[in-house]
Amino acid sequence: MDLGTLAGLGLGAFAIIVGIVIAGGIGGLFSFINIPSAFITIAGSLGAVMVTTSLAKTLGVIKLFMNTIKVKPMETDRIITTIVTFSEKARREGLLALEDDLEELDDEYLRKGIQLVVDGTDPEIIRSIMETELNNMQSRHEDGIKFFEDWGAFAPAFGMIGTLIGLILMLSNIEDKSAIGPGMSTALITTLYGAVLANLVFIPIAAKLTLNDKNESLVREIMIEGTLSIQSGDNPRIVKEKLISFLPPEIRAQVAEESGEGER
Repeated sequence: MDLGTLAGLGLGAFAIIVGIVIAGGIGGLFSFINIPSAFITIAGSLGAVMVTTSLAKTLGVIKLFMNTIKVKPMETDRIITTIVTFSEKARREGLLALEDDLEELDDEYLRKGIQLVVDGTDPEIIRSIMETELNNMQSRHEDGIKFFEDWGAFAPAFGMIGTLIGLILMLSNIEDKSAIGPGMSTALITTLYGAVLANLVFIPIAAKLTLNDKNESLVREIMIEGTLSIQSGDNPRIVKEKLISFLPPEIRAQVAEESGEGER
């Protein structure tokens, strides 16, 4: 579970609520609760997003949101160590010996790559298959990212639409001057809802999905390079150096240490 996403959403909501309470007291907080405004902003902007995408992708929005919270740790260092171990065994016992350890791999993508190696598949075909799957994954991720980016773009617009509706209703009863202040306040709440949802929820979720996609793509690129290195019979030390070159310097040192080369 990604505690950063939950903490960020909670902190943002807490900051807004505390600011309202400090400015207007506990009673003032209830002035910001308006069901029609929330309905116009959320349902209206969601309807606009549905126009831009398919119904199936819209129904999968909850799953997309959960992906930002229940993101699996990629454990890049463990994956590199596993690939290096497979490389060592392949050098000692041959590629066919790797088939005995395939069931130990919990990552289906890497397991598929090693299985292709064991089956004697041509390197170019292996690269093509693995890169095609990687591209398809990135395409699916882009759909989810675009969904929340579009929602973040439409929410403020529908907040403004709700404000205009409120102003029209208020002006239709302009004779009652005592209702002008409360009416204006209610109208502006819809704009507030649109701004908060866009900048605290939808746009940040799109950014988190983008980050998750970048991290998962990096790991799969490492798996592709490692799989092909195993097939070509590269020295395990060379394999490790190839793979850790994908990582930032501070993580490289950690992986090297776990491989027994932390101290030079």
